[in-house]
Amino acid sequence: MPVPRHKSVGLALGGGVVRGLAHIGVITVLEEAGIKLDYIAGTSAGSIIAVLYAAGILAQELREFALNFHWWQIARPVLPWRGLVSFNRLGSFLEKRIGNMRFEELRIPCSVVASDIETGERVTISSGPVIPAVQASCSLPGLVEPVELNGRLLCDGGVTDILPVAALREMGAEYTIGVDIFTFKLRRYLGPLGYLWAGLEILFERAGGGIDFADCIIAPELQGETYINFNKRNRLFELGRAAAIKKLDCVMDETGRKNRLPPGSISGLGPRE
Repeated sequence: MPVPRHKSVGLALGGGVVRGLAHIGVITVLEEAGIKLDYIAGTSAGSIIAVLYAAGILAQELREFALNFHWWQIARPVLPWRGLVSFNRLGSFLEKRIGNMRFEELRIPCSVVASDIETGERVTISSGPVIPAVQASCSLPGLVEPVELNGRLLCDGGVTDILPVAALREMGAEYTIGVDIFTFKLRRYLGPLGYLWAGLEILFERAGGGIDFADCIIAPELQGETYINFNKRNRLFELGRAAAIKKLDCVMDETGRKNRLPPGSISGLGPRE
């Protein structure tokens, strides 16, 4: 019998602030199952995980970084001209781990998505210095200063494309996996504010349409989970891992791969909090 050809696999990591830690749980399962990524793309928080993984930092080391990650390491207050805080410290945090790498030097082809705050365009960055692109992709308008890069004023990629599946297609991925961490929840107990917040979450989750065009969506059960509290790290890891395990057989079948994990195997990422 002919051996089925493996499809090239791309992984899109969506934005969602601290919820981005769930991406590490997803990557851990894919890594242990032997799924080699041919392409990776990230928006906002997802861009941080994407470039670190593309640079060769594996899941266990990513988790170790995340266990010691705090807001003060990446943000500092600034004069409120174009934002309330700067993410220059995020640049320093990344530089200590991957140096001043360029996209062309990454082990896995990688794209980072940002938004042009002056034109409203989605901007996909896959060449040049990595760190400014990640800073731009994480710069939420009005809160974080935008980044001037390549003649553009760039802000958070989630404004235009929260789940960068299109970037994977542009790179050549035949099979795309999207990790959606911006799942919404209607908080009726908050009254009108609860409905407003749910509406904003839906707007962000649907931005760019990636959730509709991925071949496989991994959506950790993050409804109502924190966006800002790093103390929930282990829970976020676990939710990402559990969601990936549920979709693993489907990914294997559709990409022509065999699962290296024994039946019923669940790798440990530590206890839930």
